[in-house]
Amino acid sequence: MPTRRAARERALELAYECEQRGLSADEVLNDLPVAPDAYARELVVGVDERREEIDALISKYSEHWALDRMPVIDRALLRLGTYELGWMIDTPTPVVITEAVELAKQYSTKDSGRFVNGLLARIAEDVRTEPV
Repeated sequence: MPTRRAARERALELAYECEQRGLSADEVLNDLPVAPDAYARELVVGVDERREEIDALISKYSEHWALDRMPVIDRALLRLGTYELGWMIDTPTPVVITEAVELAKQYSTKDSGRFVNGLLARIAEDVRTEPV
C-alpha cells in the first residue's frame, strides 16, 4: 500500500496531466492502464470537482500573483493542498503544508517551497479552525 506521500506525488502527476492536456480528472483516470491509489484518486477528483472554489481561495490570498502566471507545478500543488485543507479535514494542517512544500522543492523552482508554504498557510488560517 503506497504512503500518503507517494499518493500525493501521484496526484500531482495526474493534476499536472489534467491541466496540460485540458482534460477532466475522470478522463485522465479512465485512460490509465493501472488505477492510482485511492487517496491520489480522491485528491485529483476532489480538486476537479471543487476547482472554482479552490481557485477562488488561491486567488484571494496570492497577492500580486495571477493564477495563470504561476508555474504549473505550483498551481497544481496549491490546488491539491487547498483541497486537503478545505475538504479533507482529518489531515492535519502541518502535514498538508509540509508535504506540499517538499513536493514544490523537489519538482518546481527554487522559490516554490517558500511560495507554496506562505500561500497555503494563509489559506489554512481561513479554512481551518486550528492554529497553523
